[in-house]
Amino acid sequence: MAGYIVMSLFQAATMEKLMNKEISKSIRWEQLLRYQLIEIMALWEGRIITNHLRGAFGIGRQQASKDINSYITQYPNNLEYDKKAKGYIPSKTFQPQFTIGTANEYLQLLNSNKALKSVFEKSEMPASYTEVLTAPSRSISSDILRPLIKSCREKLRLEITYCSMTTPEGEERIISPHSLVFSGLRWHVRAYCEKHRDYRDFVINRISSVDEEMGEAIEDDQNDLLWHQKIEIEVCPNPNLTTAQQALIARDYNMDNGVLTLLERVSIVQYALDQLHVYCGEVDADNFEHLVLKNRQQLFEYIK
Repeated sequence: MAGYIVMSLFQAATMEKLMNKEISKSIRWEQLLRYQLIEIMALWEGRIITNHLRGAFGIGRQQASKDINSYITQYPNNLEYDKKAKGYIPSKTFQPQFTIGTANEYLQLLNSNKALKSVFEKSEMPASYTEVLTAPSRSISSDILRPLIKSCREKLRLEITYCSMTTPEGEERIISPHSLVFSGLRWHVRAYCEKHRDYRDFVINRISSVDEEMGEAIEDDQNDLLWHQKIEIEVCPNPNLTTAQQALIARDYNMDNGVLTLLERVSIVQYALDQLHVYCGEVDADNFEHLVLKNRQQLFEYIK
């Protein structure tokens, strides 16, 4: 299913890094996950011990110790034992092999583990002293999601009943899905809509039923030009802010010369802007939003 999901930037970069490593081809998937945890905990928590692996993967101490020793055998210059920490700490020459080495990986780990907080409070995982705000859970039935995934994979047409603000009671649509998209708040399916004769995003939890599978898609998803085309988004601090405030915002978002540049699919430009709460209108003297769209004219036709 991962091939049909738009992953977050750090996840995609991590997978690209792993695919470029010959060693990853000879390591089991679960082993790769354990090695990733070893690197993330060592780098951001300052140490890795067997309890980290035991709590995260439900394995015994012997297996956890074996995993750490296996990692050290392959990368002896990355970790060193510290008696005071009672565990392995990153060496001065530490170089991530299975992760990128960014804070986002650690923060995503906290987010993923929030649901298992009661388990990790009894272990050495960090969830016991953190709190991560998550979006409300959306109701998506497996009876809806399974055929959507199948249609993406096998390029099929589906007849669905779709509810919108204009037709809250629902109306029949025939769609040809090709990708699932997470906007940061909810899941969409990108699909060709035969009613509008165009590619649209359908909010998955607004699909009340998948009524019929209708054979092969009649439209090649390669024709979804807005999906396959990418464009740069340039975001900057609001010029109405003071110089010090603009510098603070630039630092918050790790901007380069006061500009944050994102390369996104044209079809998800609005999602990216919404996620960052970027003001996309004309900036007048009374506007003090933190982030504004610098290349507004270039993106005008793609934003709402």
